[in-house]
Amino acid sequence: MEITAKMVKELRDKTGAGMMDCKKALGKAEGDVEKAITVLREQGIAKASSKAGRATSEGAVVPYIHPGDKLGVLVEINCETDFVARTDAFKEFARNVAMHVAASAPACVNREEVDEELVNKERDIFKAQAEKDGKPANIIEKIVDGRIEKYYNEIVLLEQPYVKDTDKSVGDLVKETIGSLGENIQIKRFTRFRLGE
Repeated sequence: MEITAKMVKELRDKTGAGMMDCKKALGKAEGDVEKAITVLREQGIAKASSKAGRATSEGAVVPYIHPGDKLGVLVEINCETDFVARTDAFKEFARNVAMHVAASAPACVNREEVDEELVNKERDIFKAQAEKDGKPANIIEKIVDGRIEKYYNEIVLLEQPYVKDTDKSVGDLVKETIGSLGENIQIKRFTRFRLGE
């Protein structure tokens, strides 16, 4: 199948990937734009994992104030160079993360920051609920593990479904951005302010 400039432009507009990457992805996907997006996402994730260990000493602190001035967020996002930190793509990514934090109210950035005592308390509650429902002892642990995973998805920023595209997590968004910008990026911390809290 012939890959046209129009197809490449459409894919590029949807993904932000480079022209040659788009053309190669369309070739692999035999001209199917949706399949090509998947190919690019897979490549972005592969690129992201190879950059994960690199130092991130630059970046930005990005504010987001929700209309009505009753909810605000500050997010610190780090990258490798000041050059990338000043790009429109990085700024848009940072603003989207701040908007997500405003909308989803995560408790922490990653699992490592979750208080182990809190997780154990939730585990006990889920176990008691399963026992009360009369579930067999041999599957209670599986039920509890599943509910703990769901709990992490609710409170951990990187594991939450991204509010603008619930088919991917915020962690997936980070990996895609690493792939498109070519630098390691880390969401370092955030603070969420609500009037009266």
